Amino acid sequence: MDFERILFFLFATVLIYAAGRVITVRNPIHAALHLVLAFFTCAALWLLLEAEFLAITLVLVYVGAVMVLFLFVVMMLDINTSPLREGFIRYLPLGLGVAFVIVSEMYLVVRARNFGADVIAIPERHPEGYSNVKELGNVLYTDYVYPFEIAAVILLVAIIAAIALTMRKRPETKYQNPAQQVAVKAKDRVRIVEMKAEEKQ
Repeated sequence: MDFERILFFLFATVLIYAAGRVITVRNPIHAALHLVLAFFTCAALWLLLEAEFLAITLVLVYVGAVMVLFLFVVMMLDINTSPLREGFIRYLPLGLGVAFVIVSEMYLVVRARNFGADVIAIPERHPEGYSNVKELGNVLYTDYVYPFEIAAVILLVAIIAAIALTMRKRPETKYQNPAQQVAVKAKDRVRIVEMKAEEKQ
């Protein structure tokens, strides 16, 4: 057994353990940290498959942005997890059914002709000077350029919609106008009132 295969089994074991702890641990902070570990381990597996771009994107986007934001939100909200655990047995059959459907779909995809293990990129098959990032860019911006642009437009519309929903004015909320604050002068802020001195009796 070569060193690369040993690394694969090591990373796969850590990934399975971290993914299992994400859904079994009680503390949401611990679950988020195990998910970060799962992302890093998955990125290491992608590096073994010479998918450097996907590995770096996974670390930068999910670990560097999404999970950090999730951790901040969970820590600030101080979520009470005890009500969330209620009704576990009641929803267990539905959850098992959904899990069975997901596992069946993954099995059908993995055993398919175009997605099987025999078509995964192997380092020995790559010619000299092969670049995974270059090949991914060529496919993304030639064969799939229109779906890529459509996805970009959909994401842009989603961003604009989120901003429009969160920036709506509420009558009960007080707002400040920065333009008026900058244009204010000292005489508008301070008023000197002259009062006659009162004689002490």
